[in-house]
Parts: sequence; structure tokens; C-alpha cells
Amino acid sequence: MQNWKLRTVVAVAVVLLVASCACAQTINLWPGVAPGSERWTYQESSVNVPGTGTILFGVVTPTLTAYLPDKSKATGTGVIIAPGGAFVALAVDVEGNEVARWLNERGIAAFVLKYRIMEKKGEGLPKDMNWDEAAKYGIADGVQAIKLVRQHSAEWGVSPDRVVFLGFSAGAMVTSGVLLQQDAALRPNYAAPIYGAPFGVMPKIPAKLPPVFMAWAQDDPLVLSYVEKFYGALMAAGHKPEAHIYASGGHGFGMRTPGATSDHWIDEFYWWLQAQGLTKPAAK
Repeated sequence: MQNWKLRTVVAVAVVLLVASCACAQTINLWPGVAPGSERWTYQESSVNVPGTGTILFGVVTPTLTAYLPDKSKATGTGVIIAPGGAFVALAVDVEGNEVARWLNERGIAAFVLKYRIMEKKGEGLPKDMNWDEAAKYGIADGVQAIKLVRQHSAEWGVSPDRVVFLGFSAGAMVTSGVLLQQDAALRPNYAAPIYGAPFGVMPKIPAKLPPVFMAWAQDDPLVLSYVEKFYGALMAAGHKPEAHIYASGGHGFGMRTPGATSDHWIDEFYWWLQAQGLTKPAAK
């Protein structure tokens, strides 16, 4: 290849790389060590799983990665995304970064939450898993993430009253935890737990809650009973969550379950956002 052609290709590649990186920035959730984990000594690690992408383990330092849309199509809506992983892992691609990029293409700011999780010891989950104890750090990080997005709302082009919290599996338990905060000021403005719910003691359901979107599959082999129980508790408390129940999809369908009826859950989530008036800038 001629030198000028090679230089042109390299220059274009650099521009594309910078452009792709410019939309994402990562910041620590807390100004110092996250409260409650001061004595944690294990180290964060990751693996790449074909078909799933990056999986994180041993998260001690929680962060928020902001994916900001082009200002010309920004809607003013921000979605905080909490990946799942049973509080011993985080599926940050299929239940995080890929969701953020999809939303970005539609003018929605997205924030992938890397919340604190327990040290993974051996294979599988601990037999004596205390879900409420395991979730409390992620829920605290979720509340902090909401505060952070609202604090940076002007900088990030997000309206403080258009903050959505979306979570998958264990991340959906984090979502339910921030949704059910007794202090309404700590809650998001909208919440979307996907194939997940409170897995421990059912929290008290406040009388007034933000709008809720839920999605799960009937053939979920892991958490179906928990999700149905949470849906029933919301209904019994007088709420009307938007519920999408699929015949197939299993657990953890995220952005990749080709052939399942859950394939288009994210389109339906977007249509729900549209019905809430969140897919276009607020009228001035």
C-alpha cells in the first residue's frame, strides 16, 4: 500500500477510535472508599465469555460509565443500567454496555453501573446465600448513582426528573431496592426490573411509586416465583406496573436470545418510555 494511503487509513482509524471513546466516560461513584467496604481486600478480575462478553468478578470500587448521545438528538432522558450476576459477577456487556449503546442510538443517555459484589469463592452460589446482605451494597451504589446523575444533569444533558433505573436479574433486585426507598427523593423517576425482583424478604411497598416496567419469561428456571411475587405485591399495593410476560427466553436473555419470544423486550421498553414522553426532549 502506498504511504499516503496507509497514512489516510491510520488517520481515519484514529478519528473513529477517538469518536467511539468520546461518548463514554467512567467515574468513581464515591469520593473515597465506598462506605461499608473499607475492609474488603479482594481484587477485581474479568473473563470474556463467548456469546456473553465481559464478566466482572470481585468489584470493590463501584463506578458509573456514562454513554452520552450526540447533543443534536439528545432527549434529556437518562437510564442507569445495573447488570446482573447473582451478586458474585456482573455481565457488563450483554446486560450493560450493549444496552447503553442501543439507547444512545435513540438519543437517550445511558449510565452503566458497576456496583459492588461479593468475592466469588469456588463454583456456583454459596448454599447459605443471604440475598438481602449481598444486595445492600449494590442498592447503596444504586442510590448514589441516582444522586450522581442528578448532580451532573446539566453537564450530561439529562433532566433531573427523567432518570430511569433499569436492572437485570440481581441488577433488578438493585432496581427494586432503589425504587422502594422510603425517602421518595432517593428514588428514580421510573424503574424497570427485568427478570428479577427482591430475592430475600419482600420489602414494604410504599403507597406512591414511580411508573414501573417489568419483563420476564415464563420458562425462567431461576427466579420466576420471585418476579411473580413482586408483581403481585405491587398490584396488591395499588400500583399498575407495565408487565411483559414472554413464553420463552429463559433467564438472562439480555440483548442476545435469538429465536425467543423475549427478543424484542427492549423495543417494548422503548415504546413504554415513549408513552411516558421520554423519547423526545421535554417541551419548553
